[in-house]
Amino acid sequence: MKNFVEELRWRGMIQDIMPGTEEKLMEGSTAAYVGIDPTADSLHIGHMVSIMILKHFQNCGHKPIALVGGATGMIGDPSMKSQERNLLDEETLNHNVACIKAQLSKFLDFESDVENKAELVNNYDWMKNFSFLDFTRDIGKHITVNYMMAKDSVKKRLSGEARDGMSFTEFTYQLLQGYDFLYLYEHKGCTLQMGGADQWGNITTGSELIRRILGKEAFALTCPLITKADGGKFGKTEKGNIWLDPERTSPYQFYQFWLNVSDSDAEKYIKIFTMLTKEEIDAAIAQHAEAPERRELQKLLAKEVTTMVHGAAEYENAVAASQMLFGNATKDALMSLDEKTFLAVFDGVPTFEVAADKFPLGIIDLLAGESQVFPSKGECRKMIQANGVSINKEKVADINAQIGSESFINGKYILAQKGKKNYFIIKIA
Repeated sequence: MKNFVEELRWRGMIQDIMPGTEEKLMEGSTAAYVGIDPTADSLHIGHMVSIMILKHFQNCGHKPIALVGGATGMIGDPSMKSQERNLLDEETLNHNVACIKAQLSKFLDFESDVENKAELVNNYDWMKNFSFLDFTRDIGKHITVNYMMAKDSVKKRLSGEARDGMSFTEFTYQLLQGYDFLYLYEHKGCTLQMGGADQWGNITTGSELIRRILGKEAFALTCPLITKADGGKFGKTEKGNIWLDPERTSPYQFYQFWLNVSDSDAEKYIKIFTMLTKEEIDAAIAQHAEAPERRELQKLLAKEVTTMVHGAAEYENAVAASQMLFGNATKDALMSLDEKTFLAVFDGVPTFEVAADKFPLGIIDLLAGESQVFPSKGECRKMIQANGVSINKEKVADINAQIGSESFINGKYILAQKGKKNYFIIKIA
């Protein structure tokens, strides 16, 4: 067996680990699970640490189980939260679960015939017919209130750090999660639960439940909560989360996020979010140190993660799109961009609207009449004559050039460029 714990250790992916876990895993193949909260129909990069742990687990010869919390998602985990979540209905949860499985399939092997193929389970399947009386009688009696109150996630909510305290609904969360571990232990041979550092209390409640009810030993492992070097929250931008769903975060924006991380974060993230070996990563870090300004480490990180999440073709498209602003991109490359990527690349660029029935239109009338790319026709004429004007990445040499519908990107945009760095979008209305 490949040593799973050692693999995580050098990658900096272990926060807490129950004694005996490493030895148990080296005895032979076993199953472990990570819980995922289905409060949205897409995962974001904050989920990727747990997903990568499952990926490494499978790669080391063990069976990964992804538990989507259809039941616990109806309650909301109080860990690291200052207020109670909105509860989701069953239809929304079912939709979210289906979308999440499709995304997980990019990381985990659910389909092959190998013995350790991944499995997706939904705790709603075993909780939906559990009556309140049965649960409190069969499960609740085994864990004391004193034990539950000692958990950090509970103490923080009851100590005055949260204005609204904690509802009974949320208080039961750790017991429900503990039962998940018990159920998977009995029905799937699952001996290990893994998750983020904030889940340690919930996870150990599960192992304690297994010990008290079955008299068996179960194990726990958590990974650190990922932070940025500047103290900011990982995975958050001014526009919110970086999602795995390309409709929420385009592959270009996804690629750009990784490309723009700091040097120190790149060194940390490339160990956590890629499957590159220690030798490959050490070599890449050493190479980067020789010429940090080339940002080779960030480029490698962005390539590996974007390819894993969105595929090689979308990675190549993202690289090509990145050349639009900073490289010698061609007109053909620009015209091949889909609308979402085009707008993402030129996000924030000044935009003017021109009616479609105005075309074909002379270049000077377009840039200094129907739009305000230039404040005057005279200035526009001089800039064209100085070879300083481009339409769709091609220089305009003729002051009498006509711009027609053949120049429309995606049938509705023209990209004008004044000098080297000043871009303008003309939207065809």
